[in-house]
Amino acid sequence: MKQPKINRRDVLKGGAALGLAGAAPMFFTRNAYAASYLNDPGNAATVTLGFNVPQTGAYADEGADELRAYELAVQHINGEGDGGMLNTMQPSALKGNGILGKKVEYVTGDTQTKSDAARASAKRMIEKDGAVMITGGSSSGVAIAVQGLCQEAGVIFMAGLTHSNDTTGKDKRRNGFRHFFNGYMSGQALGPVLEKAYGKERNAYHLTADYTWGWTQEASIKASTENIGWKTNNTVKTPVGAGDFSQYITPVLNSGADTLILNHYGKDMINSLTQAVQFGLRDKNVNGNDFVIVVPLYSRLMAQGAGENVKGIFGSTNWHWSLPDEGSQAFVKSFGQAYGFPPSQAAHTCYVQALLYADACERAGTFMPCEVVGALEGHKFDGMGNGPTEYRAEDHQCFKDVLVVKGKENPSSQFDVLEVVEVTPRAQVEYAPDNEFFAGGDLGPCNNGSA
Repeated sequence: MKQPKINRRDVLKGGAALGLAGAAPMFFTRNAYAASYLNDPGNAATVTLGFNVPQTGAYADEGADELRAYELAVQHINGEGDGGMLNTMQPSALKGNGILGKKVEYVTGDTQTKSDAARASAKRMIEKDGAVMITGGSSSGVAIAVQGLCQEAGVIFMAGLTHSNDTTGKDKRRNGFRHFFNGYMSGQALGPVLEKAYGKERNAYHLTADYTWGWTQEASIKASTENIGWKTNNTVKTPVGAGDFSQYITPVLNSGADTLILNHYGKDMINSLTQAVQFGLRDKNVNGNDFVIVVPLYSRLMAQGAGENVKGIFGSTNWHWSLPDEGSQAFVKSFGQAYGFPPSQAAHTCYVQALLYADACERAGTFMPCEVVGALEGHKFDGMGNGPTEYRAEDHQCFKDVLVVKGKENPSSQFDVLEVVEVTPRAQVEYAPDNEFFAGGDLGPCNNGSA
């Protein structure tokens, strides 16, 4: 059933603002007595955003790039620097003078790629720092946990890098929005490319990160490859941050599989791919097929970390710095001037999320969460990479073109490690809100927090 777009009639008041039947948690009611919504900045000259990223742990490289992008976004929103995508975003209500005339400040937290740590840092930013919006993350487990907390608190959550189907599936929330693509989209984009490259007769072995992202990506890629005729040899779950994957790779050697699909991300992907190559998998011939490896979710940072091991390996990505469109190149120029190297897909996602939130507040004329939700639901925009884009109202999933990439055989620099082999049109990766991979869950009502 299509969810109605939020309007003023849906704004919740007082203790009923949980989106549940109970009262708001006490720790979210500080300074709320004279406020119309949680952390209303009122007449203050500034407004605070919370950037919650992995600064330690297996996804720390992604987190570092996310923070760089957030800092750049704050500069551009406040009218500093060259403006970046503020110059290409269409439509845009941003004026380069902060948000609603208030200069943007920010606080940061370390998710440690752990849900409990991420919730704790988000809680601190909301309760003690007065953040009106939380964004960030490079783990879907973290994103889902923080999204739930922000829903309970009554602030907006602009998800960073989260690829699990569940983020906008069974765990979707009215106060949360995702710009990143998902596992199902990766499968839809990769299937035809893998069939063209390797044919219909393959025997695939999956190694999968043992949490929500890995589970839903494995299911999505498995369905996509089986749809083109591939068989699934085995699916094995691995712990996040394992470091040594040899005990999981050894059984692949004698499994009869001719394809290894690594549902790993960050340093886990770097380590598992490197070890798979060291074990000689890419030198094997099985069932008359040369053994191949597939990395369904790629990033430039991962490819760079894995070095020559990524050459010729297919995967998908949300965005890449080589895209020629005006918005992408404006961002690449700004980021490169600030930091001396091109941005990753994580950086792009987080930068865009910060701008989209700021723009929604301008269009809504307020920081009130339920009004901002109304401004984001069904919002269509362009000029930010990946072509025309929409935040679907029914599930808050962002729909745009998806990139299929491959490890470059002859890179021209340490950053030129992936090549875009296909831009998969948005229509090929779209799906109905009740698609089986996204079944269950309910956005529920919007929450303004305790007032």
